[in-house]
Amino acid sequence: MTVTTTAAGPPAGSGTMPLAVNLTGLYKNFRQVQAVRGIDLQVRSGEIVAILGPNGAGKTTTIDMILGLSQPSRGDVSVYGMHPRRAISRGLISAVMQTGGLLKDLTVAETVEYTASLFAHTQSVREVLSRAGITEISDRRVAKCSGGEQQRLRFALALLSDPELLVLDEPTTGMDVEGRRSFWAAIRKDAEQGRTVLFATHYLEEADAYADRIVLLRHGLVVADGTAAQIKAMAAGRTVRATLHSADEATLSGIEGVESVEIRGETVLLHCNDSDAAARYLLTQTSARDLEITARGIEEAFLALTGDETEPAQAATGVTSGEAI
Repeated sequence: MTVTTTAAGPPAGSGTMPLAVNLTGLYKNFRQVQAVRGIDLQVRSGEIVAILGPNGAGKTTTIDMILGLSQPSRGDVSVYGMHPRRAISRGLISAVMQTGGLLKDLTVAETVEYTASLFAHTQSVREVLSRAGITEISDRRVAKCSGGEQQRLRFALALLSDPELLVLDEPTTGMDVEGRRSFWAAIRKDAEQGRTVLFATHYLEEADAYADRIVLLRHGLVVADGTAAQIKAMAAGRTVRATLHSADEATLSGIEGVESVEIRGETVLLHCNDSDAAARYLLTQTSARDLEITARGIEEAFLALTGDETEPAQAATGVTSGEAI
């Protein structure tokens, strides 16, 4: 689905642009399930912010409330200082969603031209095709486009209103690696013009590569908020990698400061809270060679900050059909 709106400039008033998104004490319940449990989040104009979290963390529910597609059970949502639906009516928001919204028998250009005809003021068709990187396939029927090309078409439709805020909900789901790379190249190029971008994704490397800031959700709450480097730093510890013949997992796991051990043939990986002690042991007490010490990546940080051993009772009950969290 793609949400597009008529064009309009920023809200009138003082010369200071308000927060692009301001969520205060936000809650959303689906019967007995609390999908969002008190989120406070501010997104400044011009930021590229990624929302990450495991299934059921509340990403899609939060985005739906930002887009005015769902009303909070409690709390406030404002976009550029106004209710989301008013912001949409003024052309300040566009969204690229996971699926739907395209007529397969039309060409790419016809799809953009038809959508543009529905509104009083839009960007030129030629311009949005170029910014989305799909000028060369403008004569191709939508049914013949790959998943990545169709998502870039949805991106072009979202750009028609020249929005201040672009919201992307799992925009690259189902794309191959090249499709994802091309899609994000188009998003980044457009964002460089000053547009605010808010996106939810399951692909952690996308957040690491393209977001100015990452917000981690867990069970409907914000558990971390910062740059990719700051998020990685929150997951304390490092990994010591070495080549070692006849590695013994039990012996290695007993080294001071080692939390867990992985053995992959002659390669051992020691996940540590004291990498210096682990490295010293390997170099002085074993025949280890090719030793490397690396900080934990975004995946390790994600697992450390969002994982737990037991799910709360409400989250474990699930939701009824059609209620995506």
